[in-house]
Amino acid sequence: MIPSNMDSGTCPLGQFPCGNLSVCLPQLLHCNGHKDCLNGADEENCVDNSGWPKLFDTIQSARGNQASREEEPQEYECELDIYPEKCECKKKIVNCSSQEFQFVPPVSVNVTALDLKDNKIKSLADGAFDKYRDLEKLLLQNNRLRSISHLTFSGLFNLKMLFLSDNRIRVLKPEVFKDLHSLEWLILDNNRVAKIVPGAFMGLNSLYFLYMLNNSITEIPKNSLCSEMPRLNWLDLEGNQLNTISESVFQECITVLILRRNKISRIEQGAFTQMKKLVDLDLSVNQIVELPPSLFSNLEDLQQLNLSFNPLKHIPHSQFDLLSNLQSLIMEDIEIPNIHNRMFSSLVNLSHIYFKKFQYCSHAPHVRSCKPNSDGISSFEDMLANILLRVFVWVMACVTCFGNLFVICMRSFIVTENCQHAMSIKSLCCADCLMGFYLFCLGAYDIKFQGEYNKHAQIWMESRECKLVGSLAMLSSEVSVLMLTYMTLEKYLCIVFPFSHFRAGRAQTIGALAAIWGLGFLITVIPFFSYDTFGNFYGRNGVCFPLQSDSTEKSGARGYSVSIFLGTITSWVVIFILPINSALNPILYTMTTSSFQEKLKQCLQSKRHQLQDSGKSFTLVSIHTNTA
Repeated sequence: MIPSNMDSGTCPLGQFPCGNLSVCLPQLLHCNGHKDCLNGADEENCVDNSGWPKLFDTIQSARGNQASREEEPQEYECELDIYPEKCECKKKIVNCSSQEFQFVPPVSVNVTALDLKDNKIKSLADGAFDKYRDLEKLLLQNNRLRSISHLTFSGLFNLKMLFLSDNRIRVLKPEVFKDLHSLEWLILDNNRVAKIVPGAFMGLNSLYFLYMLNNSITEIPKNSLCSEMPRLNWLDLEGNQLNTISESVFQECITVLILRRNKISRIEQGAFTQMKKLVDLDLSVNQIVELPPSLFSNLEDLQQLNLSFNPLKHIPHSQFDLLSNLQSLIMEDIEIPNIHNRMFSSLVNLSHIYFKKFQYCSHAPHVRSCKPNSDGISSFEDMLANILLRVFVWVMACVTCFGNLFVICMRSFIVTENCQHAMSIKSLCCADCLMGFYLFCLGAYDIKFQGEYNKHAQIWMESRECKLVGSLAMLSSEVSVLMLTYMTLEKYLCIVFPFSHFRAGRAQTIGALAAIWGLGFLITVIPFFSYDTFGNFYGRNGVCFPLQSDSTEKSGARGYSVSIFLGTITSWVVIFILPINSALNPILYTMTTSSFQEKLKQCLQSKRHQLQDSGKSFTLVSIHTNTA
């Protein structure tokens, strides 16, 4: 594809500049792993850092990167007087992990970090940490805690990080964290919390990050999160049991909201209206069927939106109109039958977009990075992405078509004793010729769409021509296999029962062939009569053949494909594997047989004698003429 020059300082739609050069390259050449710009600018800024990664870096930088500073004490000697012998101490940090403690061991009161993870602590007494007023980091993950008293963490006014993940906590009692005014990180992953009760987070005035992954939360109280945690920025509720997002549950303070892997099937209108500071919203892997029309109103600061792996049935063209600052839109595994350029035209700052099908990228030409950029068979530019596929589709088509046509012609001219067998061979060759015709069609359409396939991909795969071509390949494959089965069975009976009187006559052979073609035709047309079960069976890829069986395919279509084409099938099967049977059949069942070679030899000798006789007659006539 030829690059173009900027016109009036801007690139044409679908093309993007090479940094500060006056050269524009099309979308497909940006972020493809190969430097196409002279300055390599097309491979710069390709990582999607929109949303939480950028925000996290900003927060960490603003807070002086506390995590980095905490690595330094490892170089110092212990400054504590009291700590268990089997624990490690460096400066004022005590590490008692994996020591099978069943209680909190005594340490000096000036300890600043206490690591008690991977022990067997079942309960924490009231005031267990009351004397550790300098404690800033407490790790209690992977113990056996079932409940926490509202006095357990009393007195920890300077605690900044509390890790309670991988325990068995079922309930968070009101005011259980009331003294943790300086707490910034609260990690409650992999517990059994089923409900967030009002007042559970009271006192967490400085909390920035709240992680509650993989709990059993089904309900969140309205208007309580930001009132109890006014500085909350990051709320991660991935892997819970939420099924409805009600209005006013999430409020303005939150900037990152992760609701991935819940059971959300309903979102009320105005559920996110108050979240004016929201930067990253993850609703992926839920059961959302429909989005309210104005769901994303007031989300002017949203940078990343993830809707992937939801069974959305319809997305209005105006759904994203109010997301003017959106930079990354993730819609993987979402079928968008009504997709249109209008759907994404208002997203002027969008730099990354992710679809289920690479053909959808043609509807977002103003987005620099669009994934996926291939389906393994086709690419943005060509229907057959690989040069070997583009060449060998014509080679296999010629070998298949001309080889079978040659056999049909020769079998028609050469009279054999076994007419029924010859009839079966010619019928087999007719079926195999359809495969050759299918390959010719693929080659022709590959040339037609060359260099701009993605513009036509969606229309092509949904067209009648694609369905017709794919059904011919299916018919050829099925009839060919059934025909070979019939011929093999017939030969087997002749060999095992040589004196049997039950031999297939002309009428029986014609009936069997008609039944085989009828069955093959029935198998071919079944997907046309149940779109709900099979979907676009012949239009799942650019070669119009039901090869790929993946998690996004309808279960009915997947079962039907696997029952017909066994094994793991790749894009190369269409060109190199599938036609082999059709190409070799004329050689195996006709050209290599001694009877055919003998008949062909006789025909050639007879033809040569005729030519010699005609030559002699011509010579005699010439002599007679000259003499006269």
